[in-house]
Amino acid sequence: MKAHWALTEGAQYALVYQKGSTYIDNLIVMKILPNGLDLSRYGFSVTKKVGKAVQRNRLKRLLRQILKAQLIKPGWDIVFIVRRQVGAVGYHELEKAITNLLGQACLL
Repeated sequence: MKAHWALTEGAQYALVYQKGSTYIDNLIVMKILPNGLDLSRYGFSVTKKVGKAVQRNRLKRLLRQILKAQLIKPGWDIVFIVRRQVGAVGYHELEKAITNLLGQACLL
């Protein structure tokens, strides 16, 4: 079952990559694009350079948990691109990076 909040197709990611605005942190890069819907959808891109599948999936779970706690404005497609350095940081550093990026983009 697909989640209503998730970007699920490659074409959705490609559109955000091509036409979206970019916000950069030392741990995460965020790309955003208005979607015209009543909700915001988001997705994650975690490279194999971060680590093996267990580490990549753990990072995605942490990011989903952080985003559940955030009140994001509706109507946006958001892609979080995780950088290689994220493998060594904890939950609170990730939360701070996500909050800063969302604040820069005025999505909170």
